[in-house]
Amino acid sequence: MADRAYSKPDSSRAPRKIELFSGTYFAACTLGGIIACGPTHTGVTPLDLVKCRRQVDSKMYQSNFQAWKMIYRSEGLRGIFHGWSPTFVGYSFQGAGKYGFYEVFKYLYGEKMAPGVSKPIIYLAASASAEFLADIALCPFEAIKVRMQTSLPPFASSLREGWSKVVAQEGYAGLYKGLYPLWGRQIPYTMVKFATFEEAVARIYKFLGKPKESYNALQQTGVSFLGGYIAGIGCAVVSHPADVMVSKLNNDRKAGEGAGQAISRIYGNIGFRGLWNGLPVRIFMIGTLTAFQWLIYDSFKVYLGLPTTGGH
Repeated sequence: MADRAYSKPDSSRAPRKIELFSGTYFAACTLGGIIACGPTHTGVTPLDLVKCRRQVDSKMYQSNFQAWKMIYRSEGLRGIFHGWSPTFVGYSFQGAGKYGFYEVFKYLYGEKMAPGVSKPIIYLAASASAEFLADIALCPFEAIKVRMQTSLPPFASSLREGWSKVVAQEGYAGLYKGLYPLWGRQIPYTMVKFATFEEAVARIYKFLGKPKESYNALQQTGVSFLGGYIAGIGCAVVSHPADVMVSKLNNDRKAGEGAGQAISRIYGNIGFRGLWNGLPVRIFMIGTLTAFQWLIYDSFKVYLGLPTTGGH
């Protein structure tokens, strides 16, 4: 059926090293998600550090370059990458769930449960389902990262120290107090990321005028990079207000305060305009990040002899 989220593999072509939609295939996609997300998020830690601090206090720095200069002078290169360890571990877990479960749910929904449903709906449902699960793994590490990056002097100098301090002060529940805002940020973000990417890639191939299979692997991964950057811009805008609130909640939620109370109080202090602090930085960060994630993910799939994502 032409409207399915996946096209059936062409049996006339040479057999693949890994059978599509097998357990090994989904495991490979999960590993690809780890490789795509953990290192890339860690690589933009300097941008993330300044973004989080400017979200919490817009007057802290006048510009990103001033921020990096001040941090480097007082803390050196290590200070610029402050929070890299929870970032690496957390987003590796998240990448595993985001990409691995996306492939599972896209196949499950598009081929098994609702083969007649249009592709965009399958992409949105599959990505939302995947991110819901991925965020449960990400949340504790995101909570520690944000506290490390937004508190001065720093809340902790390492993931291990941050984990111990949060658990000692608030119990394990403290690691998950930002879960609902995280879902509010990440689920729309991932829905836009995957659905926009799939649509962008399809439109790029349509514009080029030839089917995906007529292009070599390097050209296909180039399309993945471009489609990823387009998707990243949309992701950044859609999820930014929730991103600001996640930073604020992890930095400024009072003991015993409910999530709804905290959100209401914080919004009363910063207003609607405050929800958009740091947006230009985030557009650049997320656009670049998303583009490289899709490039790495699809390059890994090509390396294993699998087709790139989208364009079916």
